[in-house]
Amino acid sequence: MSHPRPPRYGMSHLHQADVNHAAYRGLGYLMAFIGGAINAGGFFAVHHYTSHMSGELARIADHIFLQQWSIALSSALMVLSFILGACHAAFSIVWGKHIRLHSPYAITFWIEAVYMLLFGIMASGLTHYQTLVPITVLLMCFIMGMHNTVMTMLSGGVIRSTHMTGFITDIGIELAKFLFYSMKKRRPTLQGVQLAKLKLYLGLVTGFVLGGVFGAWGFHQVHFKFVLSLSAVLLIIGFSPIAYEVKIRKKAWQRRKHQQNKPK
Repeated sequence: MSHPRPPRYGMSHLHQADVNHAAYRGLGYLMAFIGGAINAGGFFAVHHYTSHMSGELARIADHIFLQQWSIALSSALMVLSFILGACHAAFSIVWGKHIRLHSPYAITFWIEAVYMLLFGIMASGLTHYQTLVPITVLLMCFIMGMHNTVMTMLSGGVIRSTHMTGFITDIGIELAKFLFYSMKKRRPTLQGVQLAKLKLYLGLVTGFVLGGVFGAWGFHQVHFKFVLSLSAVLLIIGFSPIAYEVKIRKKAWQRRKHQQNKPK
């Protein structure tokens, strides 16, 4: 079954994963890079990895057993914030499709960018409010939930831009296929290896790591203000699809206006 080619006005309109399309993979790599930058860089700012929900769930279980209720509750609040961010992004996309927007994913990129922009501006002041879980941590978890959801829904679950465990597992599986068939044929062979997906997985993991290095450097240099640059990238990604959305809706409005002004 062949995949439809993405519309010319932006990858944010893609409704079906096509790992063979270079622009599609490039968007995935960029989103993984941003996810890594927020996650690893954020650790320097808030001393928490805000995308590792598996770790937080394990932390909840451990501290419930130890009856350390405040620590368990703090992890639960982080998980809840991530869920709410994911819910918000998914609702925005579903709502956009419902009202027949051409760029529901791009608009959600922009919504996330606005939250990141506000976070970058407000975070320094928020650090003065000491609660069970710092508000900055909860906000970053919320943003990470949004970030992961947009690419997950766009790709039909093929790409998750903040969770690399599955991709590393898949790389191991493809490596096993390579080793098995190479031993069977007594020469290196890519028989049975899903090469396009392997390239995608390697690219996503590499992008996440490089983003982490860049984010750690950025947060170390300018602290929370570094998020402003990541927000700008999301705004740029969504610009072309949203500009197209505005263009076609303006034409539709002008057409309706012209029809209304026609003499009867």
